[in-house]
Amino acid sequence: MSEKLRLDKWLWAARFYKTRSLAADEVGKGRVRLNGQDVKPAHEVKPDDTVVIRQGPVSRTVVVRGLSGMRGPAPVAQQLYEETPESQQLRTLAAEQHRMAREPAHSIEHGRPTKRDRRDIQKIHKAWDNRWSASSDS
Repeated sequence: MSEKLRLDKWLWAARFYKTRSLAADEVGKGRVRLNGQDVKPAHEVKPDDTVVIRQGPVSRTVVVRGLSGMRGPAPVAQQLYEETPESQQLRTLAAEQHRMAREPAHSIEHGRPTKRDRRDIQKIHKAWDNRWSASSDS
């Protein structure tokens, strides 16, 4: 019999998720695929399986190289998997695009109105309401 381990436990031990329950939730939501299929958190993973993990806009494809039921330090956890070269290129490209993207806050010409600005705006609206009433009794 070959060595096997639950997928959620392996994802936690390989440090893809902080807790095992988070790993199970992500698998349940379909953000983790094993050998091209949606699976349940209790599905068994074995060496040479391919796992696709989607975290935000980035998708990582890793090949299982080892199994461990214990969560250890990061250098040990990194020995449990090997990321494919295509996945590494896509992550690098996504990081570069994110770095080169324009900051959304820079598109705002004016910031939040000051107290004086708000009072001026209120005066304008008050004057407008007095001049242009839609009510029939004016």
